[in-house]
Amino acid sequence: MIGIIDYEVGNLFNVQRGLERVGLDSIITRDPKKLRNAEAIILPGVGACRDAMENLHRFDLVEEIRKNVKEGKLFFGICLGMQLLFEKSYEGGEFDCLSLMEGEVVPFETDLKIPHMGWNTLKIHKESPLVKGIDGRYVYFVHSFLLDPKYNKNIIASTEYDGVVPAITGKDNVYGMQFHPEKSGETGMMILQNMKKMIKGE
Repeated sequence: MIGIIDYEVGNLFNVQRGLERVGLDSIITRDPKKLRNAEAIILPGVGACRDAMENLHRFDLVEEIRKNVKEGKLFFGICLGMQLLFEKSYEGGEFDCLSLMEGEVVPFETDLKIPHMGWNTLKIHKESPLVKGIDGRYVYFVHSFLLDPKYNKNIIASTEYDGVVPAITGKDNVYGMQFHPEKSGETGMMILQNMKKMIKGE
């Protein structure tokens, strides 16, 4: 059973349906006991960092997340959920995040249209079971902020949007995807299948 964190931010049911399509059972919950019993945890998210972190604190989930990660459980952040994995976000101010990886989330510096919305190809930088078979394939992005690319130590894959945009990050048992795998068609299903194999130890 996969735990999808319910903190009133994001498209939880779309993520759950994506998992169902690859044969993964999941539960949408903020119950610490259920999260501790889950095989892996997913932190989705749509919206702003400030509201997201306020809700995580309000539901006493920040330390619960850190505890699960410290114990070695696979943890995946999607879109805003990926941005929350880092130390700080400068979206509408300066806000502390989960500090599960080094990095800061900053606005795009571009004259191109923001939010960055649409289909872009992935360029793989590091080997990882999460990205098996997806180099050069298209995934779907919707975001106005990004991990500052100078924090490149944990970047597994990137895309281009008037510069490098970190797309997949990973450190130990923690992974982030700036795009939406559940909305990324065949490639998204491949990534979710890769997640399934990681979770099941295949």
